Amino acid sequence: MTIWVDADACPVVIKEILFRAAERTQTPLVLVANRGMRTPPSAWIRVQVVPAGFDVADNEIVRQVQPGEMVITSDIPLAAEVIEKGAEALSPRGEEFTAQNIRGRLNMRDFMDTMRASGVQTGGPPPLSQQERQGFANALDRYLAKQR
Repeated sequence: MTIWVDADACPVVIKEILFRAAERTQTPLVLVANRGMRTPPSAWIRVQVVPAGFDVADNEIVRQVQPGEMVITSDIPLAAEVIEKGAEALSPRGEEFTAQNIRGRLNMRDFMDTMRASGVQTGGPPPLSQQERQGFANALDRYLAKQR
């Protein structure tokens, strides 16, 4: 069982939570990114560097993820693809993507893309709050406990 991270856009504080959890539970953690990154020395943590390009990291995660594994991503189309493969998906804000909620999330994403394409300024997401960090850590702990 491996935890996969769409690492290019993953906040540092979330990576730190993941590093501690991987060590504590001896769970393999793979950060997929188009550039190298620093990680603590660990037999459980590795970085997989992929070429730069649109969705290259996402495609590599989808190619390798297995049913029951976890993917950490804020990319809703990636979450939808891994759910289709039987894996689980969790956002860095602690939102659990499921087969029941992913279609609605995709529809909202597409709507917001259409709004931005027509010139509407939608702004970006707010900074990660302490409550969201805690929500992420709690959701990750629930997943890891279920795997034991």
